[in-house]
Amino acid sequence: MWKLPVLLGLLFVAVLNVFGEKSTDRSSNRPNIVVIIADDLGWNDVSFHGSLQIPTPNIDALAYSGIILNRHYAPPLCTPSRASLMTGKHPINIGMQHHVIEVDEPWGLGLDQKLMPEYFREAGYRTRLVGKWHLGFFRKAYTPTMRGFDSHYGYIGPYIDYWDHSLQMSNTSTRGLDMRRNLQVDYSARGTYATDLFTREAVRLIHDHNQTSANPLFLVVTHLAPHTGNEDDPMQAPEEDVELFSFIKDPKRRVLAAMISKLDDGVGQIVQALKKSGMLNNTVVLFYADNGAPTIGKHSNGGSNFPLRGQKYSPWEGAVRTAAAIWSPLLNNTGRVSNQWIHVSDWLPTLARAAGIEANFSGSEIDGQDQWEALNNPNLTGRTTVMHNIDQFQHYSSYTKNGWKLVNGTSWEGAFDDWMGSLDEEDELSEEEYSVRLISSVVGRLTKVDLDDVARIRRDATVHCPYIPGGTIDCEPQKSPCLFNILEDPCETNNIANQRPDLLKQLGQDVERYRLSATEPRNQPADPYSDPRYYNRTWTWWQDELDEARDIKFPLAIFIVSITFIAIMLIVVKPILCPSTKRKF
Repeated sequence: MWKLPVLLGLLFVAVLNVFGEKSTDRSSNRPNIVVIIADDLGWNDVSFHGSLQIPTPNIDALAYSGIILNRHYAPPLCTPSRASLMTGKHPINIGMQHHVIEVDEPWGLGLDQKLMPEYFREAGYRTRLVGKWHLGFFRKAYTPTMRGFDSHYGYIGPYIDYWDHSLQMSNTSTRGLDMRRNLQVDYSARGTYATDLFTREAVRLIHDHNQTSANPLFLVVTHLAPHTGNEDDPMQAPEEDVELFSFIKDPKRRVLAAMISKLDDGVGQIVQALKKSGMLNNTVVLFYADNGAPTIGKHSNGGSNFPLRGQKYSPWEGAVRTAAAIWSPLLNNTGRVSNQWIHVSDWLPTLARAAGIEANFSGSEIDGQDQWEALNNPNLTGRTTVMHNIDQFQHYSSYTKNGWKLVNGTSWEGAFDDWMGSLDEEDELSEEEYSVRLISSVVGRLTKVDLDDVARIRRDATVHCPYIPGGTIDCEPQKSPCLFNILEDPCETNNIANQRPDLLKQLGQDVERYRLSATEPRNQPADPYSDPRYYNRTWTWWQDELDEARDIKFPLAIFIVSITFIAIMLIVVKPILCPSTKRKF
């Protein structure tokens, strides 16, 4: 009789082992991937790069406990940057290199391109997009849920009003609503600040995912902030948040600080949601800015790329070298600054490798390089060249190889060639106040940042220029190419083209090869039929709407013509062919 209890006990232990193995297998499942993108955020608009004027404690805590990517590069504009992320290709190879998709233009990222969410969905991920799209919507086929995302909540154009979510192209065009849940217009969200709206949706998706899905999560959050809203009211933030930055003298930058602060709060809430859902320990979180800030000009938000030269939509470092950091328990050698060259196109193969996705990229000829091993091992050499851009219409090229940068021509007739956005140190928080905010932030508490490490990392992440901007600069890129040693001169102050004609020639030949193989830009002129006044004052896939209207009008026209013909026959022709006769009784 004693054998029965023993056998039952052994059976019970075996069952526990089986379930224990399943639990272990589940913990080793593919990691969740969360990508958070800021729009038009400047190099000097995050405090982990040294300035304490705009504190970003949650983003900073994530960066300090992860890896700060101090040489993260992206194309100098929104649409090209997003196209490169989604395809793993350089914009010049997919026709997305010139300007952005204006909301009334009928073009988009080619339907022949396979996008990042498609790779992840094929591998079993649930794919979610929250926020900005800006890769085309003139036809429904170009929109996010038609291109690999299981869901999308946000806007499909370039920008919106932060409060009513409308977009107005100019002072003479109709203002149209641009806020959708998947393919349906969302009118209910009006009045909710856009940054809060997108943060709330991302948090909801994380909580719902943990409760309803056994699949890993691929979540991309593309914030509006701190891009400007419409031209009639570009800088928008809640008044109570603006008041928190009364120490900043410049009123425009004071509002910008509030906009970025809301973004930083959102990062904290997303990380906290991952923690509460038990997902954080198996997640890769990537944060970066899509391009540099526009300090002056159209859509200028007062952002600072200083001490880097230039701004958004230019060939200079201030346009293409962006704030970025990556965090994950799956990474080794964290708590440091990486000076590995990384291009935004690298994230497709890199995140795929982190997720254990053995995608066949050879057939798609992607330009991105897998950087996962280089991120884990600082001694490895990854990318050594970065093609920043070749813009056939603006007539400039920008290219870096082995630390040497060639700038040939410039954009907007040199309007953005200067050093802009220098900051007044009197407008900054004290080191003590910053430390308090950092360790008390949501991410600071979760990651338990060490202030001694923080001081070291911030020093390593701060760019110092050996030359003083504003001095004699022997560089006129519209007249002749300029050459810079970016490793020693990250602020592009000392043109050495005359000293190194050999390098100038070599890099020029490289650029010419890129130019010869580049695809023609896909840009199309504006279409007046896009006007939202035709579509219940909403921005929508107008060419599909026009096609549907034609499909309805054609049979209706046939019907009207037929009825008209019959009426003519009855009224005109019948009396002639069949003259009436008097009836006889």
